[in-house]
Amino acid sequence: MKNYKLLVLLLVGFGFIMGCGKPTTPGFVTPEDLSGGYKIIDTVITYGYASDVLLADDLLYVSQGEGGLMIFDATNRTEPEMMSSINEGVRGYSDKVAKKDSAIYLSAGGFGVNVVDAGDPNNPVATYSNLPMKPAKGFHIIGDYLFTAISEQGVKITDISYPTQPDPRGNISTLGYAQGLTSTSDTAYLLVACGEVGMTMIDISDFQGGNGDYPQVGFCHTPGYAEEITLLDEDKIAFIACGTSGLQVINYSDTSNIHIVGSFDGPGYARALMYKDQKIFMCCGLGGFQIFDVSVPTNPKMIGILETTYASGVDMDDNYIYVADEEGGLLIITPPQ
Repeated sequence: MKNYKLLVLLLVGFGFIMGCGKPTTPGFVTPEDLSGGYKIIDTVITYGYASDVLLADDLLYVSQGEGGLMIFDATNRTEPEMMSSINEGVRGYSDKVAKKDSAIYLSAGGFGVNVVDAGDPNNPVATYSNLPMKPAKGFHIIGDYLFTAISEQGVKITDISYPTQPDPRGNISTLGYAQGLTSTSDTAYLLVACGEVGMTMIDISDFQGGNGDYPQVGFCHTPGYAEEITLLDEDKIAFIACGTSGLQVINYSDTSNIHIVGSFDGPGYARALMYKDQKIFMCCGLGGFQIFDVSVPTNPKMIGILETTYASGVDMDDNYIYVADEEGGLLIITPPQ
């Protein structure tokens, strides 16, 4: 973990507070306690490369690359027990995971989307694979519709009124290669992380059952490669994991002037992130699992970093954080007590 060690050496040896070369100069935690009180309390081995994790009720769903999907009973949050694993009928490399009712959706790049019926979590069954949504990258669900980022093809909309039997509908064009996506709370706008281009904002208010015309209403270029996006919608703020350029913070209140207002360029490759309680939790591959205080969005501050092998996906409840690590498996983390 060369980047991580170099960061510590810079902080200790030179008293250097790293800036981003962008609108803000965020602060660091002290090198004496980089964890910020966050602790990895257990690691659960997965059959494949754990790429993403979803916590729903008392179940954990872990996508695991060529290993398909694993399901864990998380009734005991600190000691999840494996219930089942499915690879048969699941094509490609399972990456991102989403859920509606009993259906689990797995993005698989050039192999499109796999659908698994997990109504019986002890006996999941693949119901669809290689739908016309490829190369599938990320997901977002609004009501009975699944939005899938499909790289250079933009976004594909699918009716999932019958969750295990998706019905493909229309497409949305985006600038760049669509990777991750989310929507505003009123579902009027779709915001898409578009790789090397940045963020695209789409008007989806005239939805028409997924077959409408969806114009682009705003755009913001970001450094790095925009992988995933989450919102602080009440403040019209977007947080984007931007690969080698770390965390980028964007104000989208004025669609004619969407712009970066804050950033933090830390170690590693920012791939996935989640917002909760004025904090951003970000998976940065070899750069570890990073936690930021974003109570002032224009000045994100790193308050914790945990060394991981290759952190790729995150979900959490009020007491525990679960990180999918491609090499380490499923990590269970507790926040400061």
